[in-house]
Amino acid sequence: MNFTAQQIAGILEGDIVGDPEVEVSKLSKIEEGTEGSLTFLANPKYKSYIYSTKASITIVNKTFEPENDITTTLIKVEDAYKSFSKLLEYYNQVKLNKHGIEQPSFISESATLDEDIYVGAFTYIGDNVSIGKNVKIFPNTYIGDNVTIGDNTVIFSGAKIYSESVIGNHCVINAGVIIGADGFGFVPDENGEYSKVPQTGNVIIEDHVDVGAATTIDRATLGSTIIRRGVKLDNQIQIAHNVEIGKNTVIAAQTGIAGSSKIGENCQIGGQVGIAGHITIGNNVKVQAQSGIGRHVKDNEVLQGSPSFNYGDWNKSYVYFKNLPKIVKTINEIEKKVDGNY
Repeated sequence: MNFTAQQIAGILEGDIVGDPEVEVSKLSKIEEGTEGSLTFLANPKYKSYIYSTKASITIVNKTFEPENDITTTLIKVEDAYKSFSKLLEYYNQVKLNKHGIEQPSFISESATLDEDIYVGAFTYIGDNVSIGKNVKIFPNTYIGDNVTIGDNTVIFSGAKIYSESVIGNHCVINAGVIIGADGFGFVPDENGEYSKVPQTGNVIIEDHVDVGAATTIDRATLGSTIIRRGVKLDNQIQIAHNVEIGKNTVIAAQTGIAGSSKIGENCQIGGQVGIAGHITIGNNVKVQAQSGIGRHVKDNEVLQGSPSFNYGDWNKSYVYFKNLPKIVKTINEIEKKVDGNY
């Protein structure tokens, strides 16, 4: 899809310097710009590229004044970075603006689908499912019985949403996500064999939650596994049964959270973090990548290491650990001197 500088300036409420009719059909980095592409300049470190870029249109701050000749058409805005982000969002909306029900697909007669919906081919929608307005469901998606999905939610290809799951408004469920699979519950008998504990709860995902590709969120044994409003989950995260994640918490890829743990609001958890079961993590906690959390954590703590402890103490300890061979050598030399004196 092509856009002119005039159209883009209208979306961003910007001023054009150059050809208002020049067209673009793709996005690019400023240093890799080609004819027909749109780019932006926000970081002063990249200022030199605006004189050599072949991008047809460049978004810049209103304060920018070229010092040499340029060939790109400028669109001047208050904040180039924010405006480019706004344009990306608009581009995404246009790209995902699909409507109707493709075939083949299966939709139960008891399912309720609201207006302006998109259902991609090879999608299965089970009994008593309720789907809100302007929902986009891309091909090869499975939605089990009694699932509820709110307005303006997007579910990408290959997602599997098991029965009784509840998904709120304005959510994004990326490809390969599994919501509501059985939690990992088994009980050993006297022979050391394991019997499955029925997982009879569900998953509740509140509004404005993003779930990254191939992330799994298990249903509760009893009650609900709950992802609160505004949570952002990266790819390949495992969230076990009866976990609760507080609002506006962000979690990076490959983190695993064991059953019945509670994570507070506004936390930031790095990649490959392991969190043990049945613990509580407070609000505003920051956990560095590859840390292991095996204890309750108070509000506002910053943690690193496995097992984790205070981030500042961890850094000090690491200095000693890194210099351990020198420290041991020094201690050995001191011991030799002491023995010699005796």
